[in-house]
Amino acid sequence: MACSSRPEEDENFLENLMKTQPENFGQILANKDSLEIQIIYTQINRDANNVPSFRQFRFNVDSLRYFYPASTVKLPLCVLALDKINSLNISGLDKYTTMLHDSVYAGQISVLRDTTSENGMPSVAHYIRKILITSDNDAYNRLYEFLGQKDANAKMHEHGYHVRLLHRLERFLRPDQNRHTEAVRFVKGDKILFEQPMLFKSDSIRPPSRIFRGKAFYKDDTVLVNTPFEFTYKNFYSLTDQRTFLQNLLFPEYAPANQTFNLTESDYRFIYQYMSQLPTETSWPPYASDTAYYDAYCKFFMYGQDKNPIPKNIRIFNKVGDAYGYLIDNAYVVDVENKVEFMLAAVINVNTDGIYNDGVYAYDSVGFPFFRNLGNLIYQYELTRDRKHAPDLSKFVFTYDRPR
Repeated sequence: MACSSRPEEDENFLENLMKTQPENFGQILANKDSLEIQIIYTQINRDANNVPSFRQFRFNVDSLRYFYPASTVKLPLCVLALDKINSLNISGLDKYTTMLHDSVYAGQISVLRDTTSENGMPSVAHYIRKILITSDNDAYNRLYEFLGQKDANAKMHEHGYHVRLLHRLERFLRPDQNRHTEAVRFVKGDKILFEQPMLFKSDSIRPPSRIFRGKAFYKDDTVLVNTPFEFTYKNFYSLTDQRTFLQNLLFPEYAPANQTFNLTESDYRFIYQYMSQLPTETSWPPYASDTAYYDAYCKFFMYGQDKNPIPKNIRIFNKVGDAYGYLIDNAYVVDVENKVEFMLAAVINVNTDGIYNDGVYAYDSVGFPFFRNLGNLIYQYELTRDRKHAPDLSKFVFTYDRPR
């Protein structure tokens, strides 16, 4: 991008930057509202002591406009689970301790083993790995059981994040069933370190008014219902809160005290490693030997669905989501070789026919190209952006479980 064509960094910066590539963003800009696009780009500038400051640029952002957050809700539950373990403060109980689940209510599923872990047993640590590397739905559900619907929402609200965490994923249960969670036991050998009975919330958490989207939906995959699809009892997590949560997680020493959680230094390092670790670098679960997983499997920005290896100098700390035609990515991108860092969050709705549950979503033709092009647009801008001080990115350099 020639210096003479650089847009001014003002309130219209993102729009004007996208206009420099009409071949990639012409239709995106023309249909920004029907595609429900929101974008937040955060520049990070360091001082002589490597202390960061953050400058935001926004495009079409509305924190009250509903979109389905899909798997992006999994990252807060990873943090909440670690927070809860630390707050229990029980000798011998940590994120690696075996966690068992018992079904005690309709719609629940017991768990006594996990064959994808190295020792064959389930734990909070292993569930977090599965969530952060490949966005595993069952792993999210297990943390949901441990936290409980009521307490998870209360904890997020207490820390200033306006979310609604209402249901398990990929399991279609009634609101009543989602308000009841499984009994949980942490065990070491034959010893029970902590036992939690079923948690229950007596009433539903829901928005002030009902939420509908689209013009029709399929019921039970076969019956077309010609009325809008209801999202009232589904999760909500605004792009603004997602971006703020990620920034505070990555830079807790510079976050407001009330917006951080009870995590140890080991917890932070654990999350950072597995948020950026690729499936091809992972032995447990055995993702490296599974050809279904490629480097960019959960890295939408810059790569979309590219099956080629991600360059080793690029690391992306992020959480994606995709469901019902919504695609979301919330990421911190670093290039350790070129000393580049930035944050980028975006959502797009590619359910262009307005019919839900029909499986006809423009992910391949519109959604993934949008994320690939947007990520590369910002990355190329960052490569040539003037900085007074190059960042020291050593905090975000890790030895991963296995070499690529």
